[in-house]
Amino acid sequence: WKVRLLAGHVDAATAVAVADTIGRIHAATLGDSAVARTFATDALFDELRLDPYLRTTAARHPDLSAHILARLSDTAANRIALVHGDLSPKNILVAVEDGRPVILDAECAWYGDPAFDAGFCLNHLVLKAVHMPAHAGALKASASRFLSAWLAHFDAETASLLARRTAALLPCLMLARVDGKSPVEYLTAAGRDTVRSIAIPLIRETPASLGDILETIAA
Repeated sequence: WKVRLLAGHVDAATAVAVADTIGRIHAATLGDSAVARTFATDALFDELRLDPYLRTTAARHPDLSAHILARLSDTAANRIALVHGDLSPKNILVAVEDGRPVILDAECAWYGDPAFDAGFCLNHLVLKAVHMPAHAGALKASASRFLSAWLAHFDAETASLLARRTAALLPCLMLARVDGKSPVEYLTAAGRDTVRSIAIPLIRETPASLGDILETIAA
């Protein structure tokens, strides 16, 4: 294949293709005990994701600790499908010919909560919107399209639960990429302050839906 590395500015069609790919993986492995046994990597996922992103951020924001640690516990407890664990643009190649995505680097793969993959990928779109405000509208559209395409792979009840958990997790991940152990390198000091000003109120009081969160972030 002729491929390109997915850049930070993600068009809506690519966002849909990525969401469809990861959604098919999630849906195909829901409740699969054999996959669960193969990817029973709870300790590794905690070490590489939950601790540096959520536990560290909770320790650095004592006033938000209970909220963030509750999201950590929810994520760790919902072991229902195969999760990639690092669904970010740097780990996605896109075929030039047909736009088909190839997801790389599955060292964090875990039988766990699909909401983590969705929140992790949406977080990159949100942070890039802060970094590149001229593209914020397009990035919000990509995030909305990603969400719809991903949730379409689940029945209504499962989709509702996943959307609710993703909504609660996303602002925690936003703050984690500013104040956790793995901050993004491209945000300025002002950009980091902007992320905090968006994420902290959403952590304290999560809106009713992911759509509401995206609207709040855009505003």
